[in-house]
Amino acid sequence: MSTALKTGPKVGYCIYIDTFLEGPCPVEHDEQGYPIVYPTLLAAQRIIAEDTIERIHQFLLGEREFDDAMMVEEYVVEVDIQPDGSVYDQSGQRFGR
Repeated sequence: MSTALKTGPKVGYCIYIDTFLEGPCPVEHDEQGYPIVYPTLLAAQRIIAEDTIERIHQFLLGEREFDDAMMVEEYVVEVDIQPDGSVYDQSGQRFGR
């Protein structure tokens, strides 16, 4: 019996965005096309916060419009990580290669 079957699904967190054509989906992928998964909710939230700070900094430098800098479209979704690296979210959507 595999370790995944003994311990249950491995849980992680992906950063999602709502897209017009595909609906909710992960925004970050690795070189192999798999969604980037963070080990904790806090780790994923910190990435969103860092990106927001960077956009605000760009606004302060005059490189970005205020509304664009302040808009946060990303959110965190808990996912089940499969042995092949793909993930399933709570809606039953699978993302991977």
